[in-house]
Amino acid sequence: MIRCSRGTLAIVLLMFAGTVNAADHVLMPSPTTVHRGHFDASIKPALTIASGDTVTFEAATQIDPAEVDASGVVPSSAVPEYVRDIFRDLKDKGPGPHVLTGPIYVKGAEPGDVLEVRILQIDLATDYGYNVIRPYSGLLVDDFTSSWQRVFKINRSSKMTEVAPGVVVPLDRPFFGTMGVAPPPPLGRISSGPPGIHTGNVDNKDLGAGATLYMPVHASGALFSAGDGHASQGHGEIDVSAIETGLRAKMQFVVRKDMKLIWPRAETATHWIVMGLAKDLDDAMMLAGRETVKFITERFPRISREEAYMIASVAVDYEVTQVVDGTKGIHGMIPKAIFVGR
Repeated sequence: MIRCSRGTLAIVLLMFAGTVNAADHVLMPSPTTVHRGHFDASIKPALTIASGDTVTFEAATQIDPAEVDASGVVPSSAVPEYVRDIFRDLKDKGPGPHVLTGPIYVKGAEPGDVLEVRILQIDLATDYGYNVIRPYSGLLVDDFTSSWQRVFKINRSSKMTEVAPGVVVPLDRPFFGTMGVAPPPPLGRISSGPPGIHTGNVDNKDLGAGATLYMPVHASGALFSAGDGHASQGHGEIDVSAIETGLRAKMQFVVRKDMKLIWPRAETATHWIVMGLAKDLDDAMMLAGRETVKFITERFPRISREEAYMIASVAVDYEVTQVVDGTKGIHGMIPKAIFVGR
């Protein structure tokens, strides 16, 4: 028999009621429903929803439509009209590059809560993508000193693209490189480039369809935004870009009053995911390790800190998420299957 306090039961029933009465929303990109290059608690919401609601939305890429047209890879009709509208009419942008759909205001979300985002579906939304190398950026800053860009034709039926002669990359696991909430209001506008406590540009390819993301809330309504669509990316993202493309997604948003987090976490059907974010990769690894110990001991109180540390060493895989966003990322993949006595 599972026992819980009246307070815990009330929270669970409230969450259940919210999902039962959930509404479906659609949010399309436009100059008034996106913001570019930043997160900020003062941005006017593009959509207001209740906890438990689902939202189907699209997100635009960062490449100028004129560059897609000039490439000749796809006809000009392949570029959604909303992308042209955004590049023509959106004047308030920076300091980062990302075109982010949102923010979405989730009623009931307050600082100290956690926003649970269930990523139900992600699909390729456009027939093109691109990769860009910028001079003196990325991992190999001294090795590549000239600009280089390639536009790819995406076959959305086969979910494939040829990135170089004879090199075909599957596009069956698209994901958003950037998903985040507003930072604490006193911080004002922050760049969309580095990830942080607001989550943001984590560039984690394990956060695709079927994953659930948990983000600490710092402002009323949480103010969730997403963009930076990736058709494919390797862990590390060493030249600073993936196969950047437009995506369409369906996500469900649930306010969690029963969770408290400092750093974002996630889970898939097979793993719990902890994250370490820091300017130094060693510091990011240390944070991911500490988050692992904290997660295991909180979820399984009978496991000691020493045992959790041991489990982290013998069973948890740590991946370099990315090394190019200013704040570097390490994420730990904690396998659910090993906890047979849970």
